[in-house]
Amino acid sequence: MATLPPSLGIRPRSLNCGAITSSKLTAATHYICKSKMAGVPGRIDLEKKLLCGEVAQDVVKAAYRNINLRVFATSRVSVEQIEQIYTTRTDVDELKKKSTFLFRTDIGGQVNVSIRKKNIRYVVNIEVSSLQLQTDDNRLVLVWGVYRSDASCLMHLDSQKSASDSETGTVETPFMQSSLDRFALELEFEAKQTPFYLSFLLKSLGGAESSGSEIRTHMKANFCVPVGFNAGFPTPLGLSFSTDGSMNFSIFSRNAESVVLCLYDDTTADKPALELDLDPYVNQSGDVWHATLENAWNFVSYGYRCRGAISQGDKYKFHAERILLDPCAKVIVNSSSNHHESGLLVKYLGQLCKEPVFDWNGDVRLNLPMEKLVVYRLNVMRFTEHKSSQLPADIAGTFSGVIEKVHHLKDLGMNAVLLEPIFPFDEQKGPYFPCHFFSPMILRGASGGSISVINSTKEMVKNLHANGIEVLLEVVYTHTADGGALQGVDDLSYYYVNGTEELEMRNALNCNYPIVQQMILDSLRHWVTEFHIDGFCFINASSLLRGFHGEYLSRPPLVEAIAFDPVLSKTKIIADCWDPHDLARKEIDFPHWKRWAELNTKFCNDIRNFLRGEGLLSDLATRLCGNGDMFSDGRGPAYSFNFIARNSGLALVDLVSFSGAELASELSWNCGDEGPTSKTAVLERRLKQIRNFLFVLYVSLGVPILNTGDECGQSTGGSPLYGDRKPFDWNALATGFAIQISQFISFLSSFRFKRSDLLQKRNYLKEEYIDWHGSDHSPPKWFDPSCKFLAMRLKADKVDESQLSSESSHTKGDLYIAFNAADRSESIILPEPAEEMAWHRLVDTALPFPGFFSIDGEPVLEQVTGLYTYEMKSHSCTLFEARNLED
Repeated sequence: MATLPPSLGIRPRSLNCGAITSSKLTAATHYICKSKMAGVPGRIDLEKKLLCGEVAQDVVKAAYRNINLRVFATSRVSVEQIEQIYTTRTDVDELKKKSTFLFRTDIGGQVNVSIRKKNIRYVVNIEVSSLQLQTDDNRLVLVWGVYRSDASCLMHLDSQKSASDSETGTVETPFMQSSLDRFALELEFEAKQTPFYLSFLLKSLGGAESSGSEIRTHMKANFCVPVGFNAGFPTPLGLSFSTDGSMNFSIFSRNAESVVLCLYDDTTADKPALELDLDPYVNQSGDVWHATLENAWNFVSYGYRCRGAISQGDKYKFHAERILLDPCAKVIVNSSSNHHESGLLVKYLGQLCKEPVFDWNGDVRLNLPMEKLVVYRLNVMRFTEHKSSQLPADIAGTFSGVIEKVHHLKDLGMNAVLLEPIFPFDEQKGPYFPCHFFSPMILRGASGGSISVINSTKEMVKNLHANGIEVLLEVVYTHTADGGALQGVDDLSYYYVNGTEELEMRNALNCNYPIVQQMILDSLRHWVTEFHIDGFCFINASSLLRGFHGEYLSRPPLVEAIAFDPVLSKTKIIADCWDPHDLARKEIDFPHWKRWAELNTKFCNDIRNFLRGEGLLSDLATRLCGNGDMFSDGRGPAYSFNFIARNSGLALVDLVSFSGAELASELSWNCGDEGPTSKTAVLERRLKQIRNFLFVLYVSLGVPILNTGDECGQSTGGSPLYGDRKPFDWNALATGFAIQISQFISFLSSFRFKRSDLLQKRNYLKEEYIDWHGSDHSPPKWFDPSCKFLAMRLKADKVDESQLSSESSHTKGDLYIAFNAADRSESIILPEPAEEMAWHRLVDTALPFPGFFSIDGEPVLEQVTGLYTYEMKSHSCTLFEARNLED
């Protein structure tokens, strides 16, 4: 039996004594182990001091694999090495498969139990020596039984032919006397009957009329040893496999009084097929419970019962017998049986299998610079589940469905996708209330179970990478679903249970508590190493800053650890302070260590305000130039992820169609008529506003994010609720609106890349490279709310002709961009272009389709010598580029 490493501290536990048919009695492995190497090679001195009632086990460490240890017990129950023998590899392998326990009895003497596997059987040898029997009749009987989760429920093994007590489930087997004071016997069990505990006591038969005297451990406890499973190891947490095929189970629970490993041979079953009560003396190291099974037999899934682990107050206490999902399971399976009311089952169980091997050959990590990203946010299921996707039922709404529609992402010019959370979640509340953190959600319609879903997720990532698209994940590590997540494992460690009532009600995770922090880091690394995810957007990121008692920390350990983790620091890490509970963003200065980017709600609000005619020119200029008020602290404009509409709040088309009092926080404007309308003037104004929003999004420094459905005018009818979002309607892409908006987005994406020298910068533009212009050709009135016009000239870097690449035979010219949010037209005078250049109009959002944008550009003619004038309509934006005269 594998023993615990001596370096692991084990907390003392009290031992409850009783009879074999009452409470469970087990042998303890709480010992002090000291090892030292002598100067002579191959010589090892070991000193093991056993506490009372404890067990000595074979210690077979990697450093000692060529040593066969023989030990003997003295009357003082100390164990010493008396001889060492170098053996063959076969002998060592047999020794490693053998578990040995040494007990002291209550009348003196020792009981040595050794367990080894022999072919398809387990052989248990019990040897008794130095007993101080009270009679001259040296007859000794073993009274034994087997159990799994409760010593009071002994099982009958049909293969055992010895006399048995059918009422108690015990069996009496006589010992063979090998010498004057030494007795021995051997029991064999079929391997398929394991795992179980062998519990026994000794009975000395004194005479014909005597029922005999019972002999137990020196603490008056029954002898107890595990058969078919071992103590296991505390790391890694979750389920792991060794090279010999054995499985190690490990779960953290500081406050559990006992932990039961529950094994299922059918995931549809109401109750587990096998339950193993883990022994706190054998199967616990510190706060981690662990066990190793040598063979899974026909078991397919597993869970735990954590008795005594206090749940979130009396009001939220879960049934003590509730079976829980392993928090660190890598492969999970749906439990189709649904008995939540009985408290017995959860929706998910850990699956007893290794993670599937996936062929990543040919996958290339794109490692796109942050400033080059153009992001499309999507929900995997909603993206293709609509029948209009024309995908087979087993592909629609799945990760494979995303692969089938990758051409749409490329047509829009996207090089990154931001996936809404794909963790298993509460289906009533949605993906922002996760149940688990290490596996993808088994989506409706997906075939093949969890292994198939894992493979299809990886295939999606690989396919997107092959098409030049990075994959970013939205993740939620600040709270969980109301049930079926971590509740009941160890709420005092995982959750805020003594903090504010608000945190308790929200199932808020204690993110900066060491074990929770470690779980989150392990989860993130798992998604990077196993799924090749390129980055993460942390939802409700403000809660990542909370300390043990709910207070905000200036230097939160988790946020800092993510920033400097050798694996995670190479990915994109983005903070999104949007709270899924309140559907609102929390304003907070996020500590970033120059590595964290942020989803920029200020950008969204300021642009919405300006285009509806209520914002300041200073606010618009700040957002256009990369949000210097937020990111000039060592990061730069590339750390600002900009958006106009997101998956909560109003969709883009609703932003220009609804503005009732209940939507005041949305900063929307209905353009003159509430809701659907047939008024031509209103519809034209709305179309201009949608173009304006997209235009500002793409010409601003930072990373633009487009939300699914905004390219085709998908509406929620004015509802800002996340739950009212509908599946993506692929038929809508054929409408006139979708055609012109999709083409416009594609143009803007390509133009950003073409003019990356000005629009995709990692650092801020220098002041001398920007000229600002206000209305009537005067300087801008930055803080005058009545001013609605702003123009800027972005000056291109002057490059020597010798530095021009072969692909770019012409010098890039300046850009002139103007914004008019007023109800009246504005006559603008463009500055004089550089020598041998002329201005070309690329965008005027007031013009009808298809002329409102042009790849080739329309030349702007001189109205007066040296002057280029242009008439801007109300509520419009324009873009001019200086080009060589020969272009």
